[in-house]
Amino acid sequence: MDATFKAKLEELGADVDNTVHRFMGKETLYLNFLGKFQKDQSFSNIEKHLEEQNAEEAFKAAHTLKGVAANLGLDPIANSASDLTELFRSKQQFADVDMERLEKVKTELSNTYHALLNVITEYLQ
Repeated sequence: MDATFKAKLEELGADVDNTVHRFMGKETLYLNFLGKFQKDQSFSNIEKHLEEQNAEEAFKAAHTLKGVAANLGLDPIANSASDLTELFRSKQQFADVDMERLEKVKTELSNTYHALLNVITEYLQ
């Protein structure tokens, strides 16, 4: 893996070394999965379901993104997605969600997601 790419990921909070270790030391496999992450629709599904004010589907999409990001060592995304899942956990109605907290988490998730996705896209082009 290119040292600059690794450094950029780590600057943004990614746990590259431990994740590559979980991939049995196979950096090529890890890079392949990072490439697949670029195509993952979980983040866009979150945006869609938040716009539709669909609490159940927003929860599911955030939970999926949390798992995908955690498996790839993209901890800042996983952490923000986890915060989002907790906001929606056991909520039947969108109106039951703390809207002030939702806006903060949504902004944090968007910022971290786009920052990491930009680095991944730049390197894997």
